[in-house]
Formats: sequence, structure tokens, C-alpha cells
Amino acid sequence: MTSSDFQIRPILPAEHDALGELTLRTYLDGELLIGGLDDPYAPNLRDVAGRAASATVLVAVDERAGANEEGPALLGGVTLAFHGSPMAQLAGPGEAEVRMLAVDPAAQGRGVGSALAVACVERARAEPGVKRVVLCSQEAMTTAHRLYGRLGFEREPGLDWYPLPGVRLWAFRLEL
Repeated sequence: MTSSDFQIRPILPAEHDALGELTLRTYLDGELLIGGLDDPYAPNLRDVAGRAASATVLVAVDERAGANEEGPALLGGVTLAFHGSPMAQLAGPGEAEVRMLAVDPAAQGRGVGSALAVACVERARAEPGVKRVVLCSQEAMTTAHRLYGRLGFEREPGLDWYPLPGVRLWAFRLEL
């Protein structure tokens, strides 16, 4: 998938560390990690190689902005896990799950998050037997909730869960 100023594609192994740091930085900047860098979820956000071993990891890259020896500029990333993957927390049979969607704060407002989410939906739709896409989001992530709503996701309160006491994750679903 491409837009006029960035491309969505599978992650390359050389980009694992950069996406891990971008994801962690985005969660920290958004005050989404209660324990800051010591939050027990921080290592999961950094472990892109682990995610890529059992799920699909997509990135948004700006090929023009990164025309240097370091490669294209990484704008964001997302993980798509199918039922049975160790990365799937909510996905049951016939479902795919969107996880760890993160956009570099400097790239927000360019449609990167929407493009990453749409790419996940398209990949899920192409997978035989997948009938629904699910995801969870912190209550405070209102910008993300608006994005999910624009893409047709609906709240699924019956799937809400608490990874830690006092931290409720809202669930959303999209019927394919």
C-alpha cells in the first residue's frame, strides 16, 4: 500500500530495533505506560523481532525523507496477529488482531495510523476464514478511537479486559 508520501510494507529485520524504539517512544510520549521506562510492557513494545516471529509486522516508511545510508524514514508500525499466534490476546477462531499501532509523533496527522490500520484490515480480509478484526485500546486513546470508528470498528465491551489492576483496555471489532 502506498500514499503520496509514504509506503506501507512488511518490516525488514534491519528495522526491528528502530521500530521498537519508535513504539516505546510513542507510548511514553502519550503517557500510556504507567511505569515509564520501567513499565512491564516496555520490553514487549521494544521486541519487534519477537513479534515478527509469530505475527505480521507492517511499517510506514517515507522513502524520500530517508534517502541516506540509514534507509527510509520510519514513520510508524503495527502488528497483525491471527488466532493461535502468541501475539493474539483477543483474537479467537476466525479473527485477526491489531496490536501495538504506533506513529512517530512527528508524523502524526499525515494519515499514517489510518493507512497502517487499513493495511491490517486488508491483510485480514485476504486470509481465508478470517471474518473479524479485533483490537484493544486504552480508554485515554481517544484519537485512536475516532480513527477506529472512521474505519468501521465498533466497541465490543464484552471483550474489555484489565492487564493490570485499574488499567482497562477497551475492545473494538470490525466484521469483514
